[in-house]
Amino acid sequence: MTPDVSSPSSPNKPARWSNRLGLACMRALANLPLPWVRGLGWLLGQVLHLVAARRRRIASTNWTLCFPHTTQRQTRQAVRRHFVYFAQAWLDRSWLWEGEPERVRRRITLTGDVHALAGQAPTVLFAPHFVGMDAGWTGLTAHLERRCCGIYAAQLNPDVDRWMAHGRQRFGNPHIVARRQGLKPLVAALRAGEPLYLLPDMDYGARDSVFVPFFGVPAATITSLSRFARLADAQVVPIVTRLTPSGYEVMVMPPWQDYPTRDATADTAEMNRRLEAFIATMPEQYYWVHKRFKNRPPGEPGVYGRD
Repeated sequence: MTPDVSSPSSPNKPARWSNRLGLACMRALANLPLPWVRGLGWLLGQVLHLVAARRRRIASTNWTLCFPHTTQRQTRQAVRRHFVYFAQAWLDRSWLWEGEPERVRRRITLTGDVHALAGQAPTVLFAPHFVGMDAGWTGLTAHLERRCCGIYAAQLNPDVDRWMAHGRQRFGNPHIVARRQGLKPLVAALRAGEPLYLLPDMDYGARDSVFVPFFGVPAATITSLSRFARLADAQVVPIVTRLTPSGYEVMVMPPWQDYPTRDATADTAEMNRRLEAFIATMPEQYYWVHKRFKNRPPGEPGVYGRD
């Protein structure tokens, strides 16, 4: 996706060489058989689980809050599996963004109510933060004839920023809107028939957020899914991407009925409720290393300690 022109200045020379070496390794991985890439991802996930103590604590806290009936042993096992999925999905970006186009298309399948994406009806794609979210975008842009619209936030490192921007634009000539441009170009794209790939299920801060339950815990959640659907009179189609042994399955769910309403808070609570059902089908593949409960309702203590 297109970099934001307000990207920070370049890092120092040693850091840039390190970043370029990392990108060169990712490009080399693109031509390896998928089992080899996944094997390396398994190994990287084990290492990250061991050394990334802060992220491990965050993931463990999230899991305990959302699944309070699991034992400590079950939580440790689930978090370890999550780190493996996280690392495998990260290394998969090598072939997603650098691999032969036909190989990419073979490894990503669209299933479910794909017919819901035909035509030109205004459509918001609710794409939760599963580890395969980048593969979901690639699958849609590689397989659909419709031009999709996405939101882009610039990365801190300019080399990584260029690589990610190029990778996310390699199929389907997508329409990319920088986050700083605001709502108007996104609503215009929706009304023009471009499905908007939206990931509104993280804690983006208190601004434009409401506190609604997520697995029974109040979570700061932006109301953008309801707002965009209402402003563009658009249908909401969930897109859930599952990492599989052969690549990825991009599951197109049926459009939500009676959504949105005139109550953005109720709509956002309903979004979280339905998201919980998606997570229940593959809980270790959800993005638990994010501080989902960073912002708390007034008067409530933090949950992550000093992290």
